[in-house]
Amino acid sequence: MTATDFPRRTLGRQGLVVSALGLGCMGMSDFYGDSEEATNLAVLNHALDIGVNFLDTADMYGIGGANEKLLAKLLRTRRDEVVLATKFGNVRGEDGAFLGIDGSPSYVAAACDASLKRLGVEHIDLYYQHRVDPKVPVEETVGAMSRLVEAGKVRHLGLSEAAGETVRRAAKVHPIAALQSEYSLWTRDVEGDALPVCRELGIGFVPYSPLGRGFLTGAFRKPDDIAENDWRRQNPRFQDANFAQNLALVEAVTELAQDRGCTPAQLALAWLLNRGDDIVPIPGTRRIERLDENAGAARIALTDVEQERIDEVLSQHDVAGTRYPEAGMATVNA
Repeated sequence: MTATDFPRRTLGRQGLVVSALGLGCMGMSDFYGDSEEATNLAVLNHALDIGVNFLDTADMYGIGGANEKLLAKLLRTRRDEVVLATKFGNVRGEDGAFLGIDGSPSYVAAACDASLKRLGVEHIDLYYQHRVDPKVPVEETVGAMSRLVEAGKVRHLGLSEAAGETVRRAAKVHPIAALQSEYSLWTRDVEGDALPVCRELGIGFVPYSPLGRGFLTGAFRKPDDIAENDWRRQNPRFQDANFAQNLALVEAVTELAQDRGCTPAQLALAWLLNRGDDIVPIPGTRRIERLDENAGAARIALTDVEQERIDEVLSQHDVAGTRYPEAGMATVNA
């Protein structure tokens, strides 16, 4: 698959065209253990080479905006090839400690300027509020974001982990191109709230962690397979009895993938892509071979029978554990 023939999709009604699969860049700088910059840059360049042009970062991915600074090294020479998405709102200290959520208008402006500087660009293609600030009406936050569009600093606006009613309120202030929330074979709560609202309003949907933070790929067979400095050790779904129960779902998905002649990761991504043309998953990886594997999902068209089989498997396997620890769960679907 070449860069020119990789499938494209449109997010929202304002003409934001992106590759049908994006690349989540968080793990290159934080949360999922050690990584190597040269390898990360090789993956980023390969993504553009094969046509995956939708790159997703955030100001809190890595201490001091490390992930944005990493992307800046790519953007120096390939900015015109990239649809660049970043986020604000999750505030971290200089030591990496999480300090809370800030959606105040003054912070919106300051955060955007800081991201532009780290990224070394004149504008951001898609700017998300990373988490909804319960202390600030979403109308005020989105109002401040709209002024960034007026100033030419941002092209399109997005939200992340916002509930359907919050999305509806935000869209009355300024057009929203996309909602980014967790969505995968083992996280489907958006189907009952946010996703229907997005479709009613013509807002694209960007699933993050579409591979269940790697669990759905079959890469982990036991909790000890996860590195000591990997955040997933703190995730309830990767712990103790929950891990064992969730592994049964992975094994069932693996069997379906074998029948289809693809990998479990490809099946999980194809399932999302086949949920609608308004869906653009952003799996993350730090390996070129995994990037190529994921990209192959864009060519898999599931039949109605195959989708019914997947739905049947999902109905037979309850997912064990919340998708974040308690503190994190308080900030999602807000």
